[in-house]
Amino acid sequence: MASKPPAPLMKKHSQTDLISRLKSRKILGVGGEDDDGEVHRSKISQMLGNEMKFAVREPFGLRVWILISAVGFTAMALMALVFPNQLYEVVFEEELSTTNISVRLYGGALLSLSLIMWNGLYTAEKVIIQWTLLSEACYFAVQFLVTSITLVEIGILPNAAMLLLLSRVLFLLVTMAYYYHLGRKPKKI
Repeated sequence: MASKPPAPLMKKHSQTDLISRLKSRKILGVGGEDDDGEVHRSKISQMLGNEMKFAVREPFGLRVWILISAVGFTAMALMALVFPNQLYEVVFEEELSTTNISVRLYGGALLSLSLIMWNGLYTAEKVIIQWTLLSEACYFAVQFLVTSITLVEIGILPNAAMLLLLSRVLFLLVTMAYYYHLGRKPKKI
């Protein structure tokens, strides 16, 4: 007994069936607006998030400032590590009476901060750039305080130390300005 061949299966083209497609998107939870007012085109983009939300609008000159800071921190660190006596004499205009270890430790700390600066230069994440700027600002503030207290204790006010203090205040202001502008919320268009 010969059986009759089965009828060909009719495939439903959901891409052309608009109602079916809308129902499927509603069940999946995509296509509508979320709490932030964003419309997700797929479940994957909804789960991963919109990368434009995390894009950093960098202030003008931020990368140049971080590059200058990284080079400056590296140069000062190497000078403190290799020539501790000369670095101390330039700033305080007197010879280092104690051992070189404190200036070399200062150089090691600066080298660690310079690595943070170099990392901040090559990252695109806003949080890492903010922490880089904040660590730089903390360094400038602490160095200003320590140098000021040391000059008061010594009782002298050399020109090189005054220049160092003024430059630290200027660097602190520039760094905090970049930190402030980077942390501002962008205006919605």
